Amino acid sequence: MAGMTWNFSAERVDTPDATALRRDYYGDVAGRYWKRPATEAEIDEGLDGDGVELLTPPTGQFLVARWEGEAAGCGGVLMLDEDRAELTRVFLRHGFRGKGGAGELLRHLEDAARELGARRMVLNTRLDLVEARALYARHGYAEIPAYCTGPYMDVWYGKEL
Repeated sequence: MAGMTWNFSAERVDTPDATALRRDYYGDVAGRYWKRPATEAEIDEGLDGDGVELLTPPTGQFLVARWEGEAAGCGGVLMLDEDRAELTRVFLRHGFRGKGGAGELLRHLEDAARELGARRMVLNTRLDLVEARALYARHGYAEIPAYCTGPYMDVWYGKEL
């Protein structure tokens, strides 16, 4: 992979690349939950009113990850209060996994949270998202008590920034 590079940039959630990545993210996590591919209508419904408009300063930030210029992944941070940011919508398209991008994306998201004033990052996820849970553990996230509730939350993690 010599010469191959990742690039990470803040981007509006409604750009074509960000929108496509958000749709792929939702399709992936919903499909895994339902154990079948999500339909376009289900993806539309899941993204409707999901609060993504808060992922812009000063309340948050949304990043797009590109591998050799191609949109490969995304992630966001949402300020929960003056000290805590929530990691959300972290996703790499399957064809780009195994190239070191997930860890780099986490690092850039943590930097974005610090720039917004966060001193701690928290997140919630599901038990079946084993790759995500392994990624968070590898990068210093530890299980914490639940800080929120919802139907698709099984485990919560936190990390001091």
